[in-house]
Amino acid sequence: MNKIQIVTSCALLALTLAGCGTTPSIGSSGARTVASGSAGGANSSGVNDQLERCNESMGTITVVEDQNAGWYHSLRSQNLQSTVPVIRMLIQQSNCFVVVERGQAMRNMRQERALEDSGEMRAGSNFGKGQMVAADYTLTPSVTFSQKGTGGLGGLVGGRYGGLAAGVLGSMKFNDASTMLLMTDNRSGVQLGAAEGSSRNIDFGGFAGAFPGFMLGVGGYSNTPEGKLVVAAFFDAYNQMVRSVRNYQAQTVRGGLGTGGRLGVQGGTTPASQEIDPAPTTRRRK
Repeated sequence: MNKIQIVTSCALLALTLAGCGTTPSIGSSGARTVASGSAGGANSSGVNDQLERCNESMGTITVVEDQNAGWYHSLRSQNLQSTVPVIRMLIQQSNCFVVVERGQAMRNMRQERALEDSGEMRAGSNFGKGQMVAADYTLTPSVTFSQKGTGGLGGLVGGRYGGLAAGVLGSMKFNDASTMLLMTDNRSGVQLGAAEGSSRNIDFGGFAGAFPGFMLGVGGYSNTPEGKLVVAAFFDAYNQMVRSVRNYQAQTVRGGLGTGGRLGVQGGTTPASQEIDPAPTTRRRK
């Protein structure tokens, strides 16, 4: 069975069962998003079984969004909130890294310390210095592509399956999202890993709008937040990141990392520059 036949069968089934294949391609249909369940320490519950997991943590990590980026404001304009909480939950559920707070909760952490410094807290509160855990790594998320309403196969299959099926397939749209995760070593500033994730779902909402009440389940999906797609794409990106760094091998540069590299320039002071032969001198005519 080819792709068109599969999609056509799904669309025809949607006519009678009011729903088919309308969830993002990663995760379970029963969850609000593919990032389901909870985490507490190294333990987790209700975790999506497609999430990559580690037997031991590889270090501490914090998640930081670029709130000046265009994608961030685009999501906010669609009433989609920060991606940080769901990414942090995925990280903790995976047990691949220990998450440390560097976001909004830092304000409350500082407030508690200020209260102790002021003498307001009871003895033994123990908010003294030297207790915070350093973040070994920073994970930076971004949305590189998000598009709603592409595709439609009505013209390809209308003659074979009839006008009703053509109407369903003509209204069927693909919704796509693509995301990136960058992982940086906080001590050296070296990028340790990068991963791209993607997600797609199918929307029959346009056809459902032409037949009010007929495809209630499918039509209702047309109101599903685009955030579900974005979360699924981050889920995919994080899985790919874990697969890469789980077998991490450091990049090396002959002569030392950050000491000029192997691309020297004539007259430079770096080791690579000093390896370059000087230009031959021109003899003066007598």
